[in-house]
Amino acid sequence: MTEISKYIEHTLLKQDATHADFVKLFDEAKKYNFLGVCVNPLYVSLAKENLKDSDVKIVTVVGFPLGANRSDVKAFEAQKAIEDGADEVDMVLNVTKMKDKDYDFVQKDIEAVKKSCKDKPLKVILETDLLTNEEIAKACELCIKAKADFVKTSTGFVKNGVGAQVEHVKLMASIVKPYGLGVKASAGIRDKQKALEMIEAGADRLGTSSGVAIVG
Repeated sequence: MTEISKYIEHTLLKQDATHADFVKLFDEAKKYNFLGVCVNPLYVSLAKENLKDSDVKIVTVVGFPLGANRSDVKAFEAQKAIEDGADEVDMVLNVTKMKDKDYDFVQKDIEAVKKSCKDKPLKVILETDLLTNEEIAKACELCIKAKADFVKTSTGFVKNGVGAQVEHVKLMASIVKPYGLGVKASAGIRDKQKALEMIEAGADRLGTSSGVAIVG
């Protein structure tokens, strides 16, 4: 199996993160050879500056954390993040529209962001804590139709949410992998055992703020 570090997107999305916290994140990503870092859009340029001599990917989030922005705003946010140096974009699904079975809206919302991403990978955060298995499955199908590159479990911002769960990762993988999409497990992955469970279940990426503890 590939080194666990190469699954990890070392994540810092906390509202009260300081400049020093970001510099530490970037230094750790280089030291532990993590696949990438994941930061809010404003800090993409800072990541670009700090990681310019490394192969660490810069991942950012759009429509975060609620997914309730207008589609054109999400698309513009993705465009600007890529101009600033983002290598990949993680967008939040519009959960309200998913719950209301407005599947045409959900698909077009993803397509709008994908268009802005051009050749950069797009991950769609389903927010699995808020969806039934049937809704998760349908959301995966819409991501396939919209030509997203990954489906992702969670933002980590749902109050009392569990985050990534093995059963959800298995379900997502079973639906999207035959079509060439990857799976990112995110939120609640705080130790090596949980990380390995996610990989075994089918995760290609791990979004976690506990990367150092996992590989240490």
